[in-house]
Amino acid sequence: MTNDNFYALLQPRLITAGNKAFVVNPGAATITYLEADALSARLANLFADRGLKPGDRILTRSGKSAMALMVYLACLRSGIIYVPVNPSCTADELDYFLGDTNPGLFIGDMDTCAMVGKKYGMNTLSLDDDGQGSLVTEADAMPSEHTVAGNAAGDIAVLIYTSGTTGAPKGAMLSHGNLWSNAQTLYECWGWSKEDVLLHCLPIFHVHGLFVATHLALLGTSTMVFLPRFDTAEVLAHLPEVTVFMGVPTYYTRLLAEPAFGQACCQSMRLFVSGSAPLLSETFREFEQRTGHTILERYGMSETGMLVSNPLSGERLAGTVGYPLPGVQTRVRDENGQPVANDEIGVLQVKGPNVFSGYWNKPQLNDSEFQDGYFITGDLVEVAEDGRIAIVGRNKDMIISGGLNVYPKEIENVLDRLPGVKESAVFGVSHPDFGEGVVAAIVPESGAAPDHEALLKACREHLAGYKTPKHLVEVDALPRNTMGKVQKNRLRDQYADIFREA
Repeated sequence: MTNDNFYALLQPRLITAGNKAFVVNPGAATITYLEADALSARLANLFADRGLKPGDRILTRSGKSAMALMVYLACLRSGIIYVPVNPSCTADELDYFLGDTNPGLFIGDMDTCAMVGKKYGMNTLSLDDDGQGSLVTEADAMPSEHTVAGNAAGDIAVLIYTSGTTGAPKGAMLSHGNLWSNAQTLYECWGWSKEDVLLHCLPIFHVHGLFVATHLALLGTSTMVFLPRFDTAEVLAHLPEVTVFMGVPTYYTRLLAEPAFGQACCQSMRLFVSGSAPLLSETFREFEQRTGHTILERYGMSETGMLVSNPLSGERLAGTVGYPLPGVQTRVRDENGQPVANDEIGVLQVKGPNVFSGYWNKPQLNDSEFQDGYFITGDLVEVAEDGRIAIVGRNKDMIISGGLNVYPKEIENVLDRLPGVKESAVFGVSHPDFGEGVVAAIVPESGAAPDHEALLKACREHLAGYKTPKHLVEVDALPRNTMGKVQKNRLRDQYADIFREA
């Protein structure tokens, strides 16, 4: 019987790659493919020793590191559901994730492990301590032989948390089959090979860095130069050694701001990929002029992996995300679920082997998120006669700032509870560095004069930093239509230039 566990499908390639470098971590030891297989086996045995079994959850809240990546591989091979959350999430947010997933093990920094263990009586392992309770120390004592768990293609491999207009995070259930099909498709479409060397600067708690980048390296047994974060100087230093770079639009604007960046830095480059947020046409054109390379923009979601891509060979048009990937079916519908013609704007719906099965613990929501087997993305698109897709907006007011999703309702819920605030509306406008910057319009209580710094401080206490508004504006009343709905489009128009003026 075939084992459709994602790691089982990858493992023969990793063994064959042998002592080839997998993770090159500047300032730390390089991890080869054989070492990664052995280390993930020891971790898998440690998880079993802690009482975990296939189908259980491991929730991780950690910074980017090679060991955090090995935890992911160990979960895959164990059949354990991996649940990564943003390391900047607050205690309130972490409480929600822990309550929603009921994990059998929490992995994070030493202080957070101590808090979680005391508050919940939960099994924990620390990523940054060499003593008792350290993942590294305890894994070293485990055997390096491990039989990969048997999984069907539809078994859940990962829960990736995303949010909606209600502000309540939702765990997208991605299966072993979802991961495998999307990785194979991108491998073929982007002409990947074992000769590629990937410069990896992305975080690994969401789809772009964890799946798109890492899975392609694993599938091709390619070497990854694994930087802890995007740093312009570090990227410029490593570009001459690599062939592929993946980033959010912010990375590209920061590179273009460096006078030293140009064709000389990109002599070895084969492919630049951009995603997670819209790439400005100005950035696309300036990058091509400076480097001679055209950025390949693609489009995907936490719930689906990658869906659409500009071609590897063929014209890549600024302002478009290209064509549906092989195996992905797309259609465009109006707000009533009826078809729209080409060149008319509607909501993109998608179906394919890469599309998730639904949201964790939310069966009632799943019924409304699909139509005739198609997932309703919530993204507004325009499709040209040749099938090329352009994303023109969202029917939900989600903001993408620095490549990370920000959901206004979540921030409004915090602001509306604060003294001096009658109501609020959060929206995004163009930002020269982050793509979109978060702005909050607040209506003060009668006679109140809210302290803006105090409001922002309160936001930072309850929200991750990237969700905290970058600007507050006071208004007498929020603009509303005849049905009482806040017209955020009017706010976006009114304050469109606020970050250009700053």
